[in-house]
Amino acid sequence: MPMPKWWGQVNKRVFNPRALTGGKWPVLTHTGRVSGTIYRTPLDAHPVDGGYLFVLVYGSRSDWVRNVLAAGHAHLRVDGTDLALTAPRLLDQPEAARLLPTDVTSPPKLLRITEFLRMDFAD
Repeated sequence: MPMPKWWGQVNKRVFNPRALTGGKWPVLTHTGRVSGTIYRTPLDAHPVDGGYLFVLVYGSRSDWVRNVLAAGHAHLRVDGTDLALTAPRLLDQPEAARLLPTDVTSPPKLLRITEFLRMDFAD
């Protein structure tokens, strides 16, 4: 896992609520795979041809990633626009690098991020 799990808990309880109210981050709405609870998670999301690419800062074992993979869909709110997304799939760093626009910098190697999530626009 690139970032320590304890930092993810701090992020979830301290920084995510601020990011949600700030309105500057893309927010993914997804359903808990066990509880059925609706969650809103601010994320690093990048538009790619036909959908979005998410940087998995905490890896593919994060709850939100597991929820989206289990459900097969989610909604993303970007700049006041709601987008329905489907067909989630994990990508490795070389695949993600090919999809990202040239003006988007890759995550720093220090973070050791090797996984990304790709989702397509729903029809």
